[in-house]
Amino acid sequence: MAQLEKQLVYVVDDDQGMLDSTVWLLESVGLKALPFTSGQAFLDACDPSCHGCVLLDVRMPGIGGLSVQEQLRARGIELPVIFVSGHADVPIVVRAFRAGAVDFIEKPYNEQLLLDSLQQALSHAAPASLADPRLSEVQARLDSLTPRERDVLLPLVQGYPNREVAEQLEISIKTVDLYRSRVMKHMQANTLPELVGMAIAAGLVEALQLRH
Repeated sequence: MAQLEKQLVYVVDDDQGMLDSTVWLLESVGLKALPFTSGQAFLDACDPSCHGCVLLDVRMPGIGGLSVQEQLRARGIELPVIFVSGHADVPIVVRAFRAGAVDFIEKPYNEQLLLDSLQQALSHAAPASLADPRLSEVQARLDSLTPRERDVLLPLVQGYPNREVAEQLEISIKTVDLYRSRVMKHMQANTLPELVGMAIAAGLVEALQLRH
């Protein structure tokens, strides 16, 4: 437990109710949580020498989460960042991962998934998209996709809606829905941000032109 108490989680969220419940959850498992209701307040207080990680809301008044992440990088602060958002779209998710985020979790989040993600972040000294063993698993899942499933996966992680994917592939929206469901299942992704994270870790998205 002494080791856990040395691990600090900065929680940055303008929603006071979400902030309080998250801090309570983290403290209930022995983590030390420091709450902030704005990105600027967090940046002013952030200790670059501290071992820990940042749980960061994407959309906040003033400085948003992505800008906070950029300022951390500009200052040379290598704290792992986990984003949480109730409004996750693919360009934002991709931008977050490319800038070094270790995870992107949609609100309302599953408590155990959040704790698992925090545990992984705290076990690494610096941000990393996916550890090597996990990357191998992701690659194996990608290799198991059929050509048509892969055809649907690529525009999906680029941010195209089902209607535009259907037009690109000249298939019905219902068929896209079916393949999308199969891709999520085969990739073992519970959410679209998780799927995008897998695609970026495997290098699929880097060479693609993202839709904005």
